[in-house]
Amino acid sequence: MIERVTAWQCIGCGRIEGAQPCIGICEDRKVDFVYAPDHEVALAQLALARSQTEALAALVRQFVHTTPREGEWERSYRALQARAREMLKGLATNSDC
Repeated sequence: MIERVTAWQCIGCGRIEGAQPCIGICEDRKVDFVYAPDHEVALAQLALARSQTEALAALVRQFVHTTPREGEWERSYRALQARAREMLKGLATNSDC
């Protein structure tokens, strides 16, 4: 689970400060932040990409481990081709979300 930290951001310059009092030993360093909604979108996109990768890898594994019977290569090829087409349709539908 992602831990969130509440901080104050200046609406003028954008400076971000935590809600903790300084004890006199602070040292400012440059850091990068992203807004939580942007981070959540990125996580959703990552989950979708992982799902798509797993589906495509499964198809490739099936292709690699399939040995058609003598004279049946074309039927096997067409079946894998049909499965790949369906998978690509599904991937295109999911990526439109």
